[in-house]
Amino acid sequence: MRTAFAFVLTTILALGAANALAKLPPPTPEAAAAAAAAKDKAAWSDKVAAYKLCLAQDRVAKQYLKSKEGARKPTMETPPCTDPGPYVPGASSVAAAPAAGAPNAPNAPAAAAPAAAAAAPAKK
Repeated sequence: MRTAFAFVLTTILALGAANALAKLPPPTPEAAAAAAAAKDKAAWSDKVAAYKLCLAQDRVAKQYLKSKEGARKPTMETPPCTDPGPYVPGASSVAAAPAAGAPNAPNAPAAAAPAAAAAAPAKK
């Protein structure tokens, strides 16, 4: 009985492993765009969480320094908290797309202009 149970269990696990190792088809352009949008939204959410954490830490530090009269003052200045602003869908994916796209992107002439301007003073 135990041998039959072990055989059935092993067979089920082997078939499950074969399905788990199957190669998935490449995502459709719509699915890839949806994944990029979700990644962009998650990155923005991380920035908002970091901003809120920074504000909370500043409040705690200010309260601590106010309550402790003899506490040492901080010797170094901390950078201010930067607000990430409202969520703009596709802001980072649109900015990154031309840079990663074809070399004939519309930004290519703009990138060549500073190089030409830097070379011009050298001729004098």
